[in-house]
Amino acid sequence: MGGSLEDSAGKSGLGLHWKILIGMAFGALTGIACNVFVQGQGPEAVAKLKWFTETFTFPIGNVFLRLIFMVVVPLVFCALTLGVAEIGDVRKLGRLGMRTLVMTLIFSTASVLIGLAIANILKPGSLISESSREMLKLQYSEAADKSISSASKAKSVTETILDIIPKNPLQEAVGALDGSSPGSGMLGVMFFSLCFGIALTIIPAERSAPVLDVLRGVYDAVMVIISAAMKFAPIGVAALVFSISAALGLQFFLALSGYVLSVLTGLGIHMLVVYSLAVWLIAGRSPLKFFQDILEVILTAFATSSSNATLPTSLRVVEEKLKLDPKVGRFVLTIGSTANQNGTALYEGMTVLFLAQVFGRDLDIAQQLTVVLLSILAGVGTAGVPGGSLPLVVLVLQTIQVPAEGIGIIMGVDRLLDMSRTTVNVVGDVAIAACVDGWEKGSDTL
Repeated sequence: MGGSLEDSAGKSGLGLHWKILIGMAFGALTGIACNVFVQGQGPEAVAKLKWFTETFTFPIGNVFLRLIFMVVVPLVFCALTLGVAEIGDVRKLGRLGMRTLVMTLIFSTASVLIGLAIANILKPGSLISESSREMLKLQYSEAADKSISSASKAKSVTETILDIIPKNPLQEAVGALDGSSPGSGMLGVMFFSLCFGIALTIIPAERSAPVLDVLRGVYDAVMVIISAAMKFAPIGVAALVFSISAALGLQFFLALSGYVLSVLTGLGIHMLVVYSLAVWLIAGRSPLKFFQDILEVILTAFATSSSNATLPTSLRVVEEKLKLDPKVGRFVLTIGSTANQNGTALYEGMTVLFLAQVFGRDLDIAQQLTVVLLSILAGVGTAGVPGGSLPLVVLVLQTIQVPAEGIGIIMGVDRLLDMSRTTVNVVGDVAIAACVDGWEKGSDTL
């Protein structure tokens, strides 16, 4: 799935994504109205509005964010470990499993690099004026001060790469969100999770099974907490967006429209260019015929915004239309529906850079490398998580010291982007299945 915000509350009555959109619209309209009103009332009115946002709306929005912060570390560890354990079982699946893993990493890396390139070229977050950016920094003064402090302590590329391997993963986990970790923080936790997941595929199944069961139990419990937090999301988003739009006015929407167009452009390039090249060069298929054959899959993914819900359609189409080996198709698509999220990885990378630009945070090469690595790993770590993109975007923001409260800016448009990135995720699953099938057939003829 692509980080859908749907949950059980949306099965009857108004869907959660609509409630969030309404919350964002309410917060934005009232915030802009207040911004316009106080501009003509003098400094005293501006000061009163600022006091109101700092005393009431901003803390309300932070209740929602704190609920998400609370489960980030266990979510990342369990999701990434389980995702790797499922995709990397080289003992039982051998060549097929490794090729699936290789294609997943290639697609995820390409997607993140495309996203970062577009974000650096178009700079949608820079549409906000310098004066408004200064107002935002004042709004989040504590986080801004932390950003300045972090910038003065920026590490070299070599140090950043070495810090990926944690000396003490528990210490990195404890300090991951407040910046007190001695190494790379959450990136170190992710690296440890990656190694731990691979190790679980190597030891005997009777020994790894109890560990995996415990991780699945923790994962399920975390999902319950996230589902509860998402029910509070409409109120939290309304409060956060009010706080931001009251400070920025209409410029807030100018930057947001640029962000949406940038993400859709990146997703379109990845699906139509990268997938087409892979299908043509590796699978030996016509890209045009490939997309024509899987049109039903594309429409189902866009409508449902869920890789898991699209899985039955994908399985049927790859066997009936693409004529893939059923063994390859079933394995790759089943794993891909939970562990191949390269559309989500692109979205997360672009969102982080957009919010960094909004807050006037210039990321150096080492910090952008960190965003790339975190987004690639998050592409595996978001497996099957309702609203799972949100906590992982938050942790990347925390890692590069960008105010995570800014996540409220993009939540109102997340539904459209969710449908779009889920479509890219699902098409990526099918493209990987076609490439692995072609790879396997090519090996058999040697």
